[in-house]
Amino acid sequence: MTQSGGPLNDMRVIELAHIMAGPVCGLMLADMGADVIKVEKPIGDDSRRFVPPEINGEAAAFMMMNRNKRGIALNLKDPNAIAVLRKMLAEADVVIENYRKGTMEKLGLSYEELSKTNPRLIYCEISGFGRTGPYADRGGFDLIAQGMSGLMSITGEGPDRPPVKVAAPISDINSGILAAMGISAAYANMLQTGVGQKVDTSLFEAAIVQTYWQSAIAFATGEKPVPIGSAHPLNAPYQSFQTGDGWINIGAANQSNWLRLLEVINAPDLNNDPRFSSNHQRATNLSDLVEILNGYLIQDTTENWLSKMEAARLPAGPVNDILQMHKDPQALARDMIVEIDHPTAGPVKTLGHPVKYSRTPTRVDRAAPRLGQHSREVLGEVGYSRAEIDALIQSKAVIAG
Repeated sequence: MTQSGGPLNDMRVIELAHIMAGPVCGLMLADMGADVIKVEKPIGDDSRRFVPPEINGEAAAFMMMNRNKRGIALNLKDPNAIAVLRKMLAEADVVIENYRKGTMEKLGLSYEELSKTNPRLIYCEISGFGRTGPYADRGGFDLIAQGMSGLMSITGEGPDRPPVKVAAPISDINSGILAAMGISAAYANMLQTGVGQKVDTSLFEAAIVQTYWQSAIAFATGEKPVPIGSAHPLNAPYQSFQTGDGWINIGAANQSNWLRLLEVINAPDLNNDPRFSSNHQRATNLSDLVEILNGYLIQDTTENWLSKMEAARLPAGPVNDILQMHKDPQALARDMIVEIDHPTAGPVKTLGHPVKYSRTPTRVDRAAPRLGQHSREVLGEVGYSRAEIDALIQSKAVIAG
């Protein structure tokens, strides 16, 4: 039996976050059924101005990060707006914020202050480096976190080359996912104990945990790992190879898959070559191995090789561009490409939720809010009369779309 609304259907979240890390967290929770109310400044989230591209005047970046949420716009320089926010937080289960350290305290909205009236509140802070430690006062950006975490030292085609950033803002995205995980755990604990808590994560830590394999190598050897392109630091062959018309990824690291690969390319004698007799030897002699395998693989097309490898149950896949990924039948079958209707932009595509639940399915059915779209609705829910709402909007403490 399934239940509508998702596994977090009873959770109310106030998102005091902008651009990406915090909004990713809110997006994950909203997909899982939480009522996420995004609080924007009067000019809107900065990602509303990340244009081009835009669709009928709406920023594609903002719409991607803020689907499934409701929106209210508050001028937090106005005491009346602070009072509105306090009323919202008094009834909320969760607040997400990614301001600089001290900002919430200056607004009188610290965890210590808010928990006095709402002891069940889960107060999630996402920052550049965390709220403690020598870097706690620093602002954070994905590029800086990738560099300081070591990620950029292991990304790229090889040593003695310029450092390379992972193209996707991986620390922003991952910190949002980690925050959603932390909130879910704290929420489960709150349901048992009746008491909330602070949840604190950062871009820096979100990038560090991407280095599990390389950190394991460094801990064991005392040596720094270096970039090795698409190859694996511990297994071979496990990387991209050139074909007659493009590129293909092949995961033939363990011995059984290695033998399958030799069968597919009709090169059984390579197993007798002492350079490639074990995973350790293949990894040690990786450059020789890649040169030899490319010589075989370039003789046929990617499509033909994939067909042969699938028949042999050898892990392999194409190197898709983003447009190709959007059309991939597996991505479509798993509802990872979803279309929703936006009141201004019209039908827009977005990415689906990456976790599936058998009893409490997620939903992606609400477009990102226009600035202040739900201001009146939210104010009414926390007890303001129509006349009070009109006065707040007229004074510009609240912006209504």
